[in-house]
Amino acid sequence: MAAKQLPSTLRQLLVKKLGTNFREVTEIAAKPIPQLGAKDILIKNRYVGINASDINFTAGRYDPTLRPPFPAGFEGLGEVAAVGESSKIKPGQFVAYSHFGAFADYIVVPEKVAIPVPACDPGLISIMVSGLTASIALDKSADLKSGETVLVTAAAGGTGQYAVQLAKLAGCHVIGTCSSQDKVEFLQSIGCDRAVNYRQENLDAVLSKEYPKGVDVVYESVGADMFKTSVKNLARFGRLLVIGQIATYEGTVKVDDLSAAATAMMLLTKSASMKGFLLFHYPADFAGHVAKLAQLYMEGKLKVSVDKGERAATGPFVGLEKVADAVEYMYTRANVGKIVVEVSPELKSSL
Repeated sequence: MAAKQLPSTLRQLLVKKLGTNFREVTEIAAKPIPQLGAKDILIKNRYVGINASDINFTAGRYDPTLRPPFPAGFEGLGEVAAVGESSKIKPGQFVAYSHFGAFADYIVVPEKVAIPVPACDPGLISIMVSGLTASIALDKSADLKSGETVLVTAAAGGTGQYAVQLAKLAGCHVIGTCSSQDKVEFLQSIGCDRAVNYRQENLDAVLSKEYPKGVDVVYESVGADMFKTSVKNLARFGRLLVIGQIATYEGTVKVDDLSAAATAMMLLTKSASMKGFLLFHYPADFAGHVAKLAQLYMEGKLKVSVDKGERAATGPFVGLEKVADAVEYMYTRANVGKIVVEVSPELKSSL
């Protein structure tokens, strides 16, 4: 049976000017589908993933040399629609990938960034940025040891849920912060030993009372007061991993409000350390960690929560037009698990 003709154009979400208001600085535009190189593949996206750092990208914080217009989005999952002449991947395969410009209905990527997956399961998309961030950061920077105490901030979010479970699999006691009772229940369901709803409990007081010796590792992605509390409650020889600082991304908290001198002194007096982590500096580690995470997920040893906006006032998130809604929803801190947008609900029938 002859293959259906592919469209001549794709729709993608472009950053038209720099800024942190995602809705205001982006627009959807059409462009011709680029000609495929020998090892390129054309993917029809089924799902795209939302990340807190999407607005860091639109603000030009990762690459100051980048000038609008440029495409946005870091990760997607879909079906291969066409391939270059030397590609080993075949049309019809499902692949997950991490590549700039993912917010599109179709995308051309180098074959090397696409990883075949067994199903078009939205849980698998969360592996590409959220899962890899937790897996590689904990492996490369945390020096985890069985029996240690680990604090995960924003623990019910896309990457936090992975950090909780991977630390538990390493034999650690895990504390997780969150913002609601339903998130407390979610964290308990994935094995978190102590879930702290910071809207009902004071995290500093909880840590001081229940963990007087401090915490050995902090997986920190919030910033501002959460960062200060984390540094204060590090144990001797503790390690703090800075994954992000979502509290500062929208510009409501200035980064220079955080005292470098005070932080340095607290680290010094405990022989503690702090490391930053940016996933895209570790491409050589992607394939191995994706394979490990996918196996754990398929074996049921990792539970992955996906939030497609069913509970959001502007949800569910279906279509490229909903990407801005999904980004804004992330900053309400209402999501449980990884936020995804379903770009093409009828993917199979449209190829």
